[in-house]
Amino acid sequence: MSKKTTPTCNCLQHLLPLDSQEKPVRLSRRKLLSAGLMAGMAGGLGIVSPSPAHAQTTLTPEQALEKLRQGNERFARRAITSFQEDLDILQRRTAGKQEPFAAALACADSRMPVELVFDQSIGKLFVARVAGNIATPAIIASLEYGAAILGIKALVVLGHVDCGAIKAAAANAGAPGQISALYPYIRPAINASSSTDITEMVRQNAINQARLLRSASPVLAKLSDDGALRILPALYDVADGRVSWL
Repeated sequence: MSKKTTPTCNCLQHLLPLDSQEKPVRLSRRKLLSAGLMAGMAGGLGIVSPSPAHAQTTLTPEQALEKLRQGNERFARRAITSFQEDLDILQRRTAGKQEPFAAALACADSRMPVELVFDQSIGKLFVARVAGNIATPAIIASLEYGAAILGIKALVVLGHVDCGAIKAAAANAGAPGQISALYPYIRPAINASSSTDITEMVRQNAINQARLLRSASPVLAKLSDDGALRILPALYDVADGRVSWL
């Protein structure tokens, strides 16, 4: 029987919630250069003001969320409308530009097709997916692009019932390769849960990752504070197709 060990991921700790950190992390030259690049983008591209060349939506954050809510209601009723258009027309319309009105940070689970879940067609959603729907540096960078450059108005952190990443982290299961690198991001939700119920942990993880997006990203935080972006956690039920807003 192999001995279980607690995985560490020191290279990511500066973006983790405080209760998952164990010691300070020294920033490498590459990280400092990356930070400088983001600062340059903030000044040179007007990072907190979406580029008119990309940002096409006229929706408010509340209207964007309502559009997602209505889309999920249609999906749950098996009455989707967005994929009835001819695929060739959709591809021609989006070949030269994208104009998403919302973004999602979703789990990589194959049972959660985000565009279908919200009944949205090609080019309407900016989606970042990773097991456990965790806010890693690369994910945050992608969502900053969606918010600051493409002008999305709503950002949904979408967890789902029966999440394998949450189960593995809760069991502290040994795993090959890099799978255990997910655990430090998820463990705060496990520690905060009042029971061993996986669904409760999934809910808490979605809430935690939504908070982490704000705390780790001045770009997203400012857009949110200015009323230009809503960041909201949610839970998708793989059995009935419904999204619960947390």
